[in-house]
Amino acid sequence: MSAPRRNRNTQLPPPARWRGGVVLGAFALFALVLAGRAFDLQVLDQAFLAKEGDKRHLRTVSVPAGRGAIEDRNGEPLALSAPTESVWAVPGAVLEAPEKLPALAKRLNMSTADLRKRLEDYRGRQFLYLRRQLSPSDARSVMNVDAPGIFLQREYKRYYPAGEAAAQIVGMSNIDGRGQEGLELDRNEFLDGEPGSRRVIKDRLGRTVEDVAEFEPPQPGHDLRLTLDSRLQYLAYRHIKSAVVSNDAAGGLVVMLDPSSGELRAVASYPSFNPNDRDSIDPAGVRARAATDVMEPGSTVKPILLSGALDSGLYDTDDEIETKGWFQVGRLTVQDYRDYGDVDFAKILQKSSNVGAAHVGLKMGAEQVWRTYHKFGFGQTSGTRFPGERYGVLEDFYGWNDVETAVASYGYGLSITALQLVRAYGAIADDGMLRSLRLIQGEGAQMHAPPERVISAETARAMRRMLEGVVSPAGTASRAAIPGYRVAGKTGTARKAGGGGYNSDRHQALFVGMAPAEDPALVTLVMLDEPKKDEYYGGAVAAPVFAAVMRDALRILRVPPDNPAMLAAKADDGEAGT
Repeated sequence: MSAPRRNRNTQLPPPARWRGGVVLGAFALFALVLAGRAFDLQVLDQAFLAKEGDKRHLRTVSVPAGRGAIEDRNGEPLALSAPTESVWAVPGAVLEAPEKLPALAKRLNMSTADLRKRLEDYRGRQFLYLRRQLSPSDARSVMNVDAPGIFLQREYKRYYPAGEAAAQIVGMSNIDGRGQEGLELDRNEFLDGEPGSRRVIKDRLGRTVEDVAEFEPPQPGHDLRLTLDSRLQYLAYRHIKSAVVSNDAAGGLVVMLDPSSGELRAVASYPSFNPNDRDSIDPAGVRARAATDVMEPGSTVKPILLSGALDSGLYDTDDEIETKGWFQVGRLTVQDYRDYGDVDFAKILQKSSNVGAAHVGLKMGAEQVWRTYHKFGFGQTSGTRFPGERYGVLEDFYGWNDVETAVASYGYGLSITALQLVRAYGAIADDGMLRSLRLIQGEGAQMHAPPERVISAETARAMRRMLEGVVSPAGTASRAAIPGYRVAGKTGTARKAGGGGYNSDRHQALFVGMAPAEDPALVTLVMLDEPKKDEYYGGAVAAPVFAAVMRDALRILRVPPDNPAMLAAKADDGEAGT
């Protein structure tokens, strides 16, 4: 039996009303969740998310500050900074355009293989220097390649117009502008500026999309003005370099001092180095020998000793001492070049008599000899505060016996720097006033101790008159004479000590002098280290350099002659002198 057929007019039951409510509730709940999440993101976590976004797109870019210049006393630059461009890259972005690598490598003066390897090695980085401190034209050439991920950064490059002539004093900085040697190192904070900053928005490839309003301008460094005169510095370096080469010496130096102020006018030494070419620097030429190298002064110490003896009242200038050409002190035999007979102070200096100096020192006694040297600045720094300046060695007099006292009287058994020696002679030139040496003037200069009287003005003037005899035809330094000027000075030839004692084949030849003798405008020290020529004495090797340097310097400074009728005389007595 078949089932009854459904009536077509039969109505289906209406859907349950609760289903619509469920759908509407779900939509309402979803909207509520979205609103809550939006509130969380926009209000509760807004600071955190903004910070995270800034990390990815907002950058603080450093704006470099110019380093202060170093100038001579007349404002001539000895070190200055010029703006340059450095090329940097986002390695991954550059590697996305391999067809650009050959042209880019050529502009960077690299091989394509080296450039590719370097980019591959640092692919994960977002910053990589490719070339530092390019000229603006070379930097534009690199950017014209139009390679992705290549950018320029403004930097400053340090230039040294004086080159080798002032390198040891001025020093140098590294490629990042930080001082490495000399005054560049010692006054780095004073010279260094404060970099500025600006906020920018960058894309993922490191390209600046937009500048943000925040900008802090850089503060340039301070300029440093020295007491050096670049004209005198150049001529001093030229003459000492020529003398070192012609005498086949290991090195040499010249120091020029204004005795009335204590200001150094030139400090030059050879070998030197070129601070503009860091790749070819020889470490032997970097040190400032005048401040860092110590030496036994030899006979150049005799004017200091005799000044102390005169000022103490133990001797008068015309007192005579019997020499006989030799003098036995314990196990030590003190000898002169020859027997000078009875000598006064003027002749002790003129002939550089070791015997005469030893007699004077022994009569003064160890303590008074030591105090005289110490009073003239030995065993102390000179006041320049130059980095690495040495104190020298002046052992306490309590350990001196007669032998130590005798040898100290003619310049052995103690060691000093060239700066200490020229400072001591500056006191003789300045009527007995010992001044701290100055290398920096104006802003950036350090406080110095006031000048100190070490001998009377009368003693200093008498000493200058006697030192004129050293430069006379009968003295040991006739080659130091300068036409038209009265010159006072003293030679010194010191044997160098080695591991087994003093070496008769290694010497330091010295001359320290001043002109015009009546009222000295300059005191100049010349030292040649281990001259290899047959004539290695101070009077034969160092005195001619002094004459050449001082002749030019006095002309540059327009110092009037103090004896126009006087002509330089040639020594003809055959004595080389010490």
